[in-house]
Amino acid sequence: MRVLIGFAALALAGCAQGERPAGGIGAAPSVEVWLTLPDQSALLARQAPIALQPGAAARAITVDPAQRFQEMVGYGAAISDASAWLIQRRMTREQRDALLADLFGPQGIGFSFTRVTIGASDFSRSHYSYDDRPKGERDPELTHFSIAPARAEVLPTVRAARAVNPRLAVMVSPWSAPGWMKTTDSLIKGTLRDDAYQPFAAYLRRTVQDFTREIGPVDYLSIQNEPDFEPENYPGMRLSPVQRARAIALLGPELERSGLPTRILDWDHNWDLPEQPLGVLADPAASRYVAGVAWHCYKGDVSAQSVVRGKHPDKDVFFTECSGGEWSKAWPDSWAWTMRNLVIGAPRHWARGVLMWNLALDEKYGPHLGGCDNCRGVVTIDSKTGAVTRNVEYYAFGHASRFVARGAHRIASDTRPGGVETVAFRNPDGTRVLLAFNAGAQAETVTVQTDGGHFAYPLPSNAAVTFRWRGVR
Repeated sequence: MRVLIGFAALALAGCAQGERPAGGIGAAPSVEVWLTLPDQSALLARQAPIALQPGAAARAITVDPAQRFQEMVGYGAAISDASAWLIQRRMTREQRDALLADLFGPQGIGFSFTRVTIGASDFSRSHYSYDDRPKGERDPELTHFSIAPARAEVLPTVRAARAVNPRLAVMVSPWSAPGWMKTTDSLIKGTLRDDAYQPFAAYLRRTVQDFTREIGPVDYLSIQNEPDFEPENYPGMRLSPVQRARAIALLGPELERSGLPTRILDWDHNWDLPEQPLGVLADPAASRYVAGVAWHCYKGDVSAQSVVRGKHPDKDVFFTECSGGEWSKAWPDSWAWTMRNLVIGAPRHWARGVLMWNLALDEKYGPHLGGCDNCRGVVTIDSKTGAVTRNVEYYAFGHASRFVARGAHRIASDTRPGGVETVAFRNPDGTRVLLAFNAGAQAETVTVQTDGGHFAYPLPSNAAVTFRWRGVR
């Protein structure tokens, strides 16, 4: 270990994914550097480049681009009803354009993955589905089906985000089936009626079809958000592994017959119950249609992702929800936890995509109807002025999303749990990206060996650094 002797003041905002790393033909290879310090004196701030020195180094973190793992979809956050309403109704056009460019654009943090709710969640201003009927009335032929509620703010926001980043991947998830499909005849609590499986499969298929006409491809679909939980005051639905397998076995052929390439993800719930997705994957009729397993952060440990993938290496892994909130001090508590478990931990445990929950919330942690009353968005939008505050999750995710392009592969890098923890990637253009977080109590000099050379950088406790360089071989 070495004592850190000071850092320059906040530097210019960093380069974007599309910029060429420093060092041209004939120049000595150099490594670009972006830094965040837990005292916030540097926030995703570009630092002076450092030289990639020839030869080996002792006690180095080795980055090996020859060892490739999963291909990345990317990092991002959900365009919830609340986020879309704030962006569309509480910002001027200029403010909206600037925010979407910052969140999804090549000069911003470059989010390449988002999630959209099918119907309402707790972060909606009303509770609804796309086929609501009065109590006691049913609609098995879906004659009243309409995605009109999504056309008001959500789908225009997704279209605008895709205009900024045409490679944006979209996932969709329902919080509940329409009430008439459920044992409670309500969006609140309950499970699917025995006679509602085929209508529910058709409901999801029609949603994907209509969304595709409005926003372009829907890449991923989970059949139920948090299926092991029945919320008291907002839409939810309990579905056991047996029930989910039955629904997926019907939904898969529905999508195939319609020519929809949307891939189905199971679970979409916490790390603490890996036996739940394993139960679905044990059903051959369902497993053939399951592309992967989606995970949330609220219970358990990120290593559960590797447990399930180890038993089913042919299935993808996605991390699809976690929320920051006022229950945890943003700096350094949420910062350190998010860096270690989500930005670094999720892809080290095979996640191809990593999502926060709300992209944006207002100064009162809403709007919401039921559910969480102190959740934090990636950004906060002032509901009176449209002014934007970038929250801790913006900087944590930005350390990866700004630099890891869609189609990158995770590559091998040494990591030291409780010390300097890392994750590394090789972009399609050949650039290498290493994200390092110092989880230890003392400053350390991070020494990295790669591409026939090495470099070193001092890193304080609880600080993060992203390195980017072009491979020399």
